Amino acid sequence: MHVAINAHLLAHTTSFRRAGVSHYIEQVLLHLAQIDHENRYTIYTTRGLDQAALGLPPNFVVKPSRLPTINPRIRIPWEQGIAPFLLRGKVDLYHGCLNVAPLLSPVPTVITIHDLAFIRFPQTFRAYNRIYLDLATRLSARRASRILAVSEHTKREVAGLFGIPPERIVVTPNATRSHFRPFAADIIDQFRARKGLPARFILYVGTLEPRKNLTTLLEAFALVSRRVPSVPLLIGGGKGWMYQPIFARLEQLNLQDRVKFVGYIPEEELPLWYAAATIFVFPSIYEGFGMPPLEAMACGTPVITSNTSSLPEVVGDAGLMVDPAAPTALADAMMQLLTDADLHAALRQRGLERARRFSWTETAAKTLAVYREVSAEMAYPR
Repeated sequence: MHVAINAHLLAHTTSFRRAGVSHYIEQVLLHLAQIDHENRYTIYTTRGLDQAALGLPPNFVVKPSRLPTINPRIRIPWEQGIAPFLLRGKVDLYHGCLNVAPLLSPVPTVITIHDLAFIRFPQTFRAYNRIYLDLATRLSARRASRILAVSEHTKREVAGLFGIPPERIVVTPNATRSHFRPFAADIIDQFRARKGLPARFILYVGTLEPRKNLTTLLEAFALVSRRVPSVPLLIGGGKGWMYQPIFARLEQLNLQDRVKFVGYIPEEELPLWYAAATIFVFPSIYEGFGMPPLEAMACGTPVITSNTSSLPEVVGDAGLMVDPAAPTALADAMMQLLTDADLHAALRQRGLERARRFSWTETAAKTLAVYREVSAEMAYPR
């Protein structure tokens, strides 16, 4: 079996692009490489990401583009115009890692759908992104031999909104990477000293974009800071799109001296940021999976998140969940964890146990099983 994988969104730059989908692609490739030494893979990547950069075994051939296809205005023409010619007569199966496959694909396709935010919350997307994603994802899903969904929530959405039979959708959850783990107290103390961090702080990590609900987080934190002014809010993450209202609300609430935007946090530092935080807060309106809460739990930091979309599925009983539209409820949850040491300790332990339930090795194995099922159907059509 010869599988082509669209890995153009595998990023190697310090921006918001080096986030959820990029990590998904990276981990699926690395773990497929560990378990599959038999089948052949062609990995299509953006400019600059070659065989040496990815360190994959010989049965994985990396073909970087000459163009910066991480840019959607370049990637979309590649997906729909160039890819069909590259695939014809050369591969058995194509895997699109972000919702979409070539609509004129000459081979069977598998797509991974991470979320349907562009349908559920169209106002949070630029018009041209939303229109393309909506049309291309609907058509790709209907034509795909199998759909991989990163959560049961996403599976239900795909089945319900697109009318896809549930048996064609396989849940392959995300997981944390091995460097997300607890750290010894002295290592955390050294990190705090190096970064000039206070002994206690509240942390958010994620792209700055509308559905992450950061204006509500600021409103909730304004209530908390009146009672515990010594505990600041630190917001980590690159600027995505439509983020200007976040900074406008910051000024309206007069929180500039108690909220710090630390920008994109380098990958090698991120576990220490989680581990050093007193609380991790992630009040997103909608997530297809929700990696940051899982990463925070894996580092031993208690989590507060939303009771919507996939987030209860990820966090379970290991965190506090609130209505993301209720800043008072979010503030109350933060105050609970800032003042109740027993609850803080209990959620830390439950979070560590919860995070261990998710495995990239298992996700790669499920992905490979789907490839094999599709391949078998090609050989013996139903």
